[in-house]
Amino acid sequence: MQRIFFDNASTTPLDEHVIEAMTAAMRNLYGNPSSIHAEGRQARAAIEQARKTVAHRLGASIGEIFFTSGGTESSNMVLKNAVRDLGVRRIISSRIEHHCVLHSVEALERQGLIRAEWVQLDAKGRVDMQHLETLLQSGAEKTLVSLMHSNNEIGAMIDLPTVGALCREHGALFHSDTVQTIGYFDFRLADWPVDFITGSAHKFYGPKGTGFVYINGDCMLKPFVDGGGQERNMRGGTENTAGIIGLATALELAYDHLQERRAHITGLRDYLRACIEQAFPAARIYGDPDGGHYKLLNVGFPPTPRTDLLLLNLDIAGVSVSGGSACSSGADAGSHVVEALGGEPGWKAVRFSFSHHNTREEVDVVMEKLKECLPL
Repeated sequence: MQRIFFDNASTTPLDEHVIEAMTAAMRNLYGNPSSIHAEGRQARAAIEQARKTVAHRLGASIGEIFFTSGGTESSNMVLKNAVRDLGVRRIISSRIEHHCVLHSVEALERQGLIRAEWVQLDAKGRVDMQHLETLLQSGAEKTLVSLMHSNNEIGAMIDLPTVGALCREHGALFHSDTVQTIGYFDFRLADWPVDFITGSAHKFYGPKGTGFVYINGDCMLKPFVDGGGQERNMRGGTENTAGIIGLATALELAYDHLQERRAHITGLRDYLRACIEQAFPAARIYGDPDGGHYKLLNVGFPPTPRTDLLLLNLDIAGVSVSGGSACSSGADAGSHVVEALGGEPGWKAVRFSFSHHNTREEVDVVMEKLKECLPL
């Protein structure tokens, strides 16, 4: 059975060009990048070229990009080091952040290191900008605002330059989890008032276990992981040379083909949405599909005797989708995002997320499977 993968917000398949680049790196660039001999210098040169690629594509300086193991480490690094190194005593965030941010903020508050405040959201998960400004005006402590660029479950987005400008106006630092938008939207970090962003290669057809953090040159953080002084003394541990090369290769491909991929994915999402609205008029669309991330469609199906088993039955039928963040649990734990936005008990949230590899024919098959799994 040919499976259909509509869970590209959780991860994406490795691009064949990325596999080729990584295979060549594993075969030829085996030197330790910190070694001074020829093999080490060759690996170091490849890593620095990859860093240059990432910086160029995001409109950042080379010295502002640091490679990590992924988005979770990067966000932990920013939040916890901002408290330790920059005197942050208050963090403003939202209740629908990815758990790498949400749980980090909650942990810092439990330890008595910060005071957490939560910005209000509208029914579609969009930030109430007036409330954010009120929060920024209300506290005297050093503040960091952490709001994700696009929610990983419902796709609701913020405008990075606008939020950054508001934070800058009130003397607050601004961090954004951009894991879902790197490779899907253009960035101009040199022109934007943004202090920190994070990226993860496996969200844009690169390898798992490799990511990066952007740290504005005006923000001086100390290492989160101590060791041998790698990553210009910002992250100890021997660099994952092949993974970093895979990340840069995937990012190049994503931006070289951004417009055509975006048009294709948007068409698939809109087609599935129209099909669902016609076949299941009682279904609800969560988030902001008209103004949010084009690769996401989160649909709520009303309670029925078969709704609880919908994700399982779709999986058995060869369709891979999710009900929440893949990082939340190994089981179907539901969506803390939909719950925070007032989701009703018994409704089943299903997140469909698309790739440029997907087709309209696959959408048609998914609709057939949905109709088999749920009563019309």
